[in-house]
Amino acid sequence: MNNRALEGKTAFVSGSGQNIGRATAVQLARMGCNVVVNGSSNFAAVEETVAAVEAEGVASLIAMGDMGEEDAIRTIADAALSRFGRVDIVVNNATRRPHKPFLEMTEDDWHGVMDVALTAVFRTSQAFLPGMVEAGWGRIINFAGMKAIKGYNEGAPISAAKHGVWGLTKALSTEFASKGITINTVSPGQIRKDNKTEDDPARAARIPAGVMGQSQDIASMVGYLASHEAHFVTGQMIAVNGGETT
Repeated sequence: MNNRALEGKTAFVSGSGQNIGRATAVQLARMGCNVVVNGSSNFAAVEETVAAVEAEGVASLIAMGDMGEEDAIRTIADAALSRFGRVDIVVNNATRRPHKPFLEMTEDDWHGVMDVALTAVFRTSQAFLPGMVEAGWGRIINFAGMKAIKGYNEGAPISAAKHGVWGLTKALSTEFASKGITINTVSPGQIRKDNKTEDDPARAARIPAGVMGQSQDIASMVGYLASHEAHFVTGQMIAVNGGETT
């Protein structure tokens, strides 16, 4: 794969202040993309991502905002389109994963997860797909999660939301495949946080590969799905989990 294969493209990565989101933003920058970097509250973390993105010789834009809020997404989209004209690659990484027994869950708990993990995918897709259709090229890459797809104990809304993301991925992939647009979902397994220097031994022991994944493992898959080489891959959920079954 050409290291600068996406030169001149623009990517939006939600929740890109740290971990998988940051690694993905930097991976796409390394491939030549300008990157719109998003965070909900930690501005310092977003600035660190921007510095890493710009070190790859591309442009960036800080777009702070809660992905669970319609107005915030509209503001982010307007800023991105005003700066770059079009967003070619959308990576819907932002999510919420609260743990609470189902019978103690409130309506606000439910909708708080759904708005970020599922409805935001609907909103970003509606915001950026028109430009992709006009260009005849685009990529939307969503996230699920091994535990969410299996069924999250005390995490009913995240499991429901991620199954919804998978359904939306399949539906949009069929609708937009003829437009040169691919839409896929990446389902990460157990990924070590970037601030951890060693794996959790108990967690690593449950993984056939014997190690936990790292953020770059997921970012590399996103980079492939965003590339021209992946033009015939659409409507798929791709597990990156060291051999654990989903």
